[in-house]
Amino acid sequence: MESARKGFDASTDAVAVITARGVVTGWTRGAEELLGLPAQDVVGRTAARLLDAAEDPVRAARIADRCRAGAGWSGLAALRDGDGRRTDVDLRVSAVFSMAEEECFLVSARSLCSQWEVDDSVLEGFLACAPVGMAVMDPELRYVWVNETLERFGGVPREQRLGRRLSELLPGMQADALEGRMRKVLATREPVMDYEYVGWSWADPHRERAYSTSFFPLTDAADAVSGVCYMVSDVTERWNARRLLSLVNEAGTSIGTTLDVLRTAQELADFAVPRFADHVVVDLLERVLSSEGQGAWLTDAGPARAGTVMRRAGMRSVSGEGSGAFVGVGEMAGFVPAPHAGDLLDHGDPVLIPVLDPPDGQDPAEQPLRIARIREYGLHSLIAVPMRARDTALGLTTFFRSLNPVSFGPDDVLLARELVARAAICVDNARRYTREHTAAVTLQRSLLPQALTGGTALEVASSYRPADPTDGVGGDWFDVIPLSGARVGLVVGDVVGHGIGAAAGMGRLRTAVQTLADMEMPPDELLAHLDDLVLRLSDESADPATAHRDTPTFTGATCLYAVYDPVTGRCAMARAGHPPPVVVTPDGHASFPEIPAGPPLGLGGMGFESTEIELAENSLLGLYTDGLVEGPEHDMEHGMARLGEVLGDTGTDLVTLCGSAVRQLVPVPQPDDIALLLARTHLLAPARIATWDVPPEPAAVGRIRAEATRQVEDWGLGALAMTTELVVSELVTNAIRYATPPIRLRLLSDARLTCEISDHSSTAPRLRHARSTDEGGRGLFLVAQLAHRWGARYTADGKIIWAEQELA
Repeated sequence: MESARKGFDASTDAVAVITARGVVTGWTRGAEELLGLPAQDVVGRTAARLLDAAEDPVRAARIADRCRAGAGWSGLAALRDGDGRRTDVDLRVSAVFSMAEEECFLVSARSLCSQWEVDDSVLEGFLACAPVGMAVMDPELRYVWVNETLERFGGVPREQRLGRRLSELLPGMQADALEGRMRKVLATREPVMDYEYVGWSWADPHRERAYSTSFFPLTDAADAVSGVCYMVSDVTERWNARRLLSLVNEAGTSIGTTLDVLRTAQELADFAVPRFADHVVVDLLERVLSSEGQGAWLTDAGPARAGTVMRRAGMRSVSGEGSGAFVGVGEMAGFVPAPHAGDLLDHGDPVLIPVLDPPDGQDPAEQPLRIARIREYGLHSLIAVPMRARDTALGLTTFFRSLNPVSFGPDDVLLARELVARAAICVDNARRYTREHTAAVTLQRSLLPQALTGGTALEVASSYRPADPTDGVGGDWFDVIPLSGARVGLVVGDVVGHGIGAAAGMGRLRTAVQTLADMEMPPDELLAHLDDLVLRLSDESADPATAHRDTPTFTGATCLYAVYDPVTGRCAMARAGHPPPVVVTPDGHASFPEIPAGPPLGLGGMGFESTEIELAENSLLGLYTDGLVEGPEHDMEHGMARLGEVLGDTGTDLVTLCGSAVRQLVPVPQPDDIALLLARTHLLAPARIATWDVPPEPAAVGRIRAEATRQVEDWGLGALAMTTELVVSELVTNAIRYATPPIRLRLLSDARLTCEISDHSSTAPRLRHARSTDEGGRGLFLVAQLAHRWGARYTADGKIIWAEQELA
């Protein structure tokens, strides 16, 4: 207390009186002691020589003005003593007062070094017990003084440190690097601040710790460097936090690089070894893997298997790609640390088993093989983290340590949880993507024709390339539709847009075209009905009362429909805003028939026109979408000309020609879907056609029936003679009774045996179910029972009723 009172005793302050002209008129004994200048050397002289040269004269003038205004001033200032050395003082200046009719200021100063005096024992105790490790090294870098904290950090007693170098005591703590920085401080006299390093100590040799060290030079009274002082702080927690953040950030770029479940699981294992663990296994539930096309793995599990069924999806070990301690990828994996097996995957927290020998909660007698493997491979610590995402259990990831002697701790659980959480999101995204992609591809494949056949009339080949090869769905479509009379319908269309919405619209239109084609509509009428359908679909998608928010908007489509007749070799076609077809003659000359373009489907209010052209035997007819002929570097006309050149190679196989044409015209991915349908025409041989004019009299039925029967037998179709006789008899009888002459019967022997009866009447036949008491009305009913298909189509002159029979 006595020393404390002394520190605050103002009687020892240096006091002087200075006039407004800056002349010293009073000088106390305290001033003499502070600056070492006697009164006779100061009084009567200017006070400016007492100020340090670095002091700002402007500052002194402002202080004087403040004091003249009646306010005092206090602050820090620098003075010069009698030897010219700088002395930092706490300076106080009073308000101006008059003395002997002259303005004066009372100035008092106190040395900053004498404001507080600390006993050496107090300072020694503070340095020894400070929470920061401190040491003093001599110029040879030998320990001179060590406090208790540093002794505890290193685990080496103070007695063993003094007089020895750091590299002799702790060779594993980067001693060479630390001594190198101390030598730099000795040479440059510049301190080194916050040098961080990771190492171990004898206090805890099995766990890495992080330290932050600062080095300062020590100088003696002669200003010579006498040694180095360094201070050490344990920053392990801060270092662990940075390491955790760094690993998590790195994991974000290393895990989930693909939308593949198995690849993501393996990336998690690859990332964690050896950064975090020595062995990692990732096990996923089979229902998660089943969406990855691994359905075959489910066969040996069986529906009656008890418990949770998981498969090994990824693994990594410091000993190589795998380890004999674990089952391989694709095999069953059911290890869940007891007693957590009940709800760990669905609701449990990560399981930490610091010491795995013997396994926690397991009797060695129950699972001797697993326990033997754990001991054989030195697995001594474990963290099991359930993999969950969006409230969905996906599997379990287990981390093991063997070569690393440090057991897992609570901080490691935080890192393991974060790694698995990131991987779980990626696995769930991949699972959802795979499921949706599979659904989209399945939809696309179900909407496009599975197999194209043109019968004996056409040889067909097709090629389809979606704009997005990953999703594999688009709005382009094509179809080949068998029609009555050995005719074949060809259609190609393009729905605006891409993706599953366009594919769904394409499926609607393809189904509608097939239905309208079965109704034997000519091309222009078919497109008119299709236009009405697109208008209704567009209205439905635009109506907020009937359309769902996620329902894609139907914005329109283009289409080209053609009907080829192998009997006449003529092809009728109409188009709705679609590019014209390409026709290549047998000699390789390509042309584009002039067909009225018509408006795209969905505009309404405008009609469509049909055009009929004649195709020679072995002509090539090509239907395509605009993605094949349009591109960023050329217009449609140039693309069409290129298409004609490519298809001019008449000697190439049709399937090969189709694929080659797409590759040549579109060598790189394009932003639009591509569809190409090629058809090579054939004519039905005249020998396979038989025609009779039917007089409008009942007596003609027997003769026509007999001639038709003989013709069928001449074709080698005797098995169909009886049914053909009955079909011809009923059709001819109905025509004579109800139709308008002229009447004509035609038999066609192609992929099927077709019987056609034509007349000039537009009345439609109607299938009746006659009562048991009726004498007639069973003709068409018998035809429907005997034939494979039957129907009617209208012509410019009337109608045709037809019936087909399957060949044996």
